Amino acid sequence: MRLGVSGAVVGDRIVRGDVEVAAGVVQAVGVGAPRGSWLAVPGFVDLQVNGFAGVDFLTAHAAGHARAREALLQTGVTAYQPTLITASEPALTAALGEIGGLSPNPPSGARVLGAHVEGPFLSPLWMGSHPGRWRRDPDEALLDRLLAAGPVSHLTLAPELPGATALVRRLVSRGVVVACGHTDARAVEADAAFDLGARTVTHLFNAMRRLEPRDPGIAGAALARGDVTVQIIADGHHLADETVLLVWRAARGRLALVTDAVAAAACGDGRYRLGDVEVEVREGAVRRADGRLAGSALTMIEAVRNLHALGVPLPECVAAASTLPARIAQRPDLGMLGAGRAADLVVLDDRLEIRDVLRGPDLR
Repeated sequence: MRLGVSGAVVGDRIVRGDVEVAAGVVQAVGVGAPRGSWLAVPGFVDLQVNGFAGVDFLTAHAAGHARAREALLQTGVTAYQPTLITASEPALTAALGEIGGLSPNPPSGARVLGAHVEGPFLSPLWMGSHPGRWRRDPDEALLDRLLAAGPVSHLTLAPELPGATALVRRLVSRGVVVACGHTDARAVEADAAFDLGARTVTHLFNAMRRLEPRDPGIAGAALARGDVTVQIIADGHHLADETVLLVWRAARGRLALVTDAVAAAACGDGRYRLGDVEVEVREGAVRRADGRLAGSALTMIEAVRNLHALGVPLPECVAAASTLPARIAQRPDLGMLGAGRAADLVVLDDRLEIRDVLRGPDLR
């Protein structure tokens, strides 16, 4: 079948013409004369989703996960990492066990790439909304228990903590993506972690040492390097527009969008939970009782629109929501559109509203 689009985002350009799909696989791109103004883009990949559609992943069971992945798919996300914030070891291992029981390629809904464990090896100075009582210093035995409990694909830690270097080495050797975040790392400490194989930075500029003229910290170190991908939450609350543009200009081609969504996403204002933390959503901002930001109610298509509204070319906005996150996740089979690839696609109209979402078979 043909999708009836006028073009498709392929890499860094828009290829004019329709897209042909058969048996869940893209057969051809740029077919026939362009019609209308709709575009096909790669399915979005979200590396940091704490919850969605009323479901919090730290406490979710199979039915909740199913509801969330169906709702995520409707927002254009064809693959994602359920994310677990800092919690007690029993809570984390139980949640990882639930995620381990999910099919990575379910018959419907978004694909599950594995769990993103955000903590508990975080800086006490930059916990953000994570419960401080569950923070832990780097502990290889605890790490091994977490890795054994479920499919950990991505782990955020503070690289400056004593013992963190051993954890980075252990994670890299097991193929787990290491992200630096919730950290007071100086530039030299950040560079040491990146040299060991840490690949990315969690929600750049949020919950980390501030950039200073003589010590740019982890944010400056990451922006200065060509081998580190940075992640941002483009919801209009976590970063000023000028900061988003600064990141895009400094790290063009290395910028990934994440939502950091909580259970409130796709639900609206109200009271929700983020793990152990009660949060309230007002006018789209998610905050604890003390006013501190606690994740977001953002969807990935909204993040794409927000980035594009700042003047970033649409193919780059799409890549930040698909190709770059897939690259971080070490999944070259995802996040791109082309002949012979799985039809993980989103069809957008000229207002960047979602008109259709397809999720093809696992071709790995």
